[in-house]
Amino acid sequence: MTDAELIEKLKADLGGMVAEITLPARRRLFMKVAPRDLVAVTTRLRDSYGFVFLSTISGVDNSGTFEIVYHFSTPETDLNLRTEIPTSDPHVDSITPVIPGAILYERELQDMFGIVVDGLPDPRPLVLPDDWPAGNYPLRKDWKHTRPQEVIPGGKS
Repeated sequence: MTDAELIEKLKADLGGMVAEITLPARRRLFMKVAPRDLVAVTTRLRDSYGFVFLSTISGVDNSGTFEIVYHFSTPETDLNLRTEIPTSDPHVDSITPVIPGAILYERELQDMFGIVVDGLPDPRPLVLPDDWPAGNYPLRKDWKHTRPQEVIPGGKS
């Protein structure tokens, strides 16, 4: 199936759930959906189109919105499924029930951006230490990092 045929099939099959589809390069699709349609679209992509391989999930702080990009692939095509949520109410539904491997990436979104992943089976912190201060999300643009007053090279006193 050609890129154009796949795009037309996705538009016809997913209808109003697709806000936008672009093809910036051969076999590389970007598709934008509303957060409310994320799980339904992911399920359809898995069941009808063979997008079962999730490479990673990326988060982007756009100062006012978070863009979340789910990077799927098949041997023929890479599909980047995008959705946006407001930073004032950063909630998104978990796709882990559909794609079990998403759990680690979704936990990372919670740690690094403070995005609440609703329905996540295991919401424990993943990458931040246990004593990390609550409400501090290191990949947010508004995060204020303060350096220690004195840095001792090699940890020597």
